[in-house]
Amino acid sequence: MDLIEKMTDSQLIFDGYVVHLYKDTVQLPDGKTGYREYVKHVGAVCVVPVTDEGEVLLERQFRYAVDQVLTEIPAGKLDYPGEDWAEAALRELREETGAVPRELIDMGDYYGSPAIMGERIRMFLAKGLTFTENDLDEDEFLEVFRMPLDEAVKAVLKGEIPDGKTQCGILRAAMMLQTEA
Repeated sequence: MDLIEKMTDSQLIFDGYVVHLYKDTVQLPDGKTGYREYVKHVGAVCVVPVTDEGEVLLERQFRYAVDQVLTEIPAGKLDYPGEDWAEAALRELREETGAVPRELIDMGDYYGSPAIMGERIRMFLAKGLTFTENDLDEDEFLEVFRMPLDEAVKAVLKGEIPDGKTQCGILRAAMMLQTEA
């Protein structure tokens, strides 16, 4: 069965700074008409920075949409469509934590809510960290801390880290590092 839906009409409902909300009319695989509301986003990166001592750099940051301080890995949106994923990851990592990696490993894509969000997050593992000054955005307030990677895995499995990209990134990185050992 062909599962592809074909857009026949698209209406921009809201054009924001970060997100753009659309309502599309689509032709469904069975030929009928359906509607899809979704958010377009330029894309983002996230990084699991692991020190030589096996600690992951994490951040505590207030997230307005869920009204909570969450524990997350460093992340940020692309500055423009088509920006190089690795360059964006290196920028975000340095800006938020001051860390500069010797090695940056692409761990693939993460789609957090593909039914309604077009946001594609490219995930990276960063190793061999050296440190310089961070350079936070004007409206960015966060607390950086370290946690042994095995404890971060346990925190994910216990449900103590609810952020999806952080869960996925930590588990992917742990498995990749485990297979290297």
